[in-house]
Amino acid sequence: VQLVESGGGLVQPGGSLRLSCAASGFSLDYYAIGWFRQAPGKEPEGVLCIGSSGDNTYYKDSVKGRFTISRDNAKNKIYLQMNSLKPEDTALYYCAADSGPLTLATMCSYGMNFWGKGTLVTVSS
Repeated sequence: VQLVESGGGLVQPGGSLRLSCAASGFSLDYYAIGWFRQAPGKEPEGVLCIGSSGDNTYYKDSVKGRFTISRDNAKNKIYLQMNSLKPEDTALYYCAADSGPLTLATMCSYGMNFWGKGTLVTVSS
């Protein structure tokens, strides 16, 4: 079971980035998935999560209207489109997956079972 993130980098405030996460060793079809981040000196936090059916999503308030999560089960990938980036979005971003029975809000708040190693996003001029 492996999740591998890509797409991080340095971007100016107001810019955009698209993160990708490729899953291998298992199918994402029946998993809730999410993006989490950890800024320097801060605790990890859930940013955006989407249920296995794609019908429900959970957003951190600070990214609503700016970030979008999507999934492509055929390619076994998930994506995070980040627009209007701010310096406070700077963090190591992780994708995660979970097939457990907890609610999406709970999983997005407290974490999921499987994790990638992260990709660094730096927002700076």
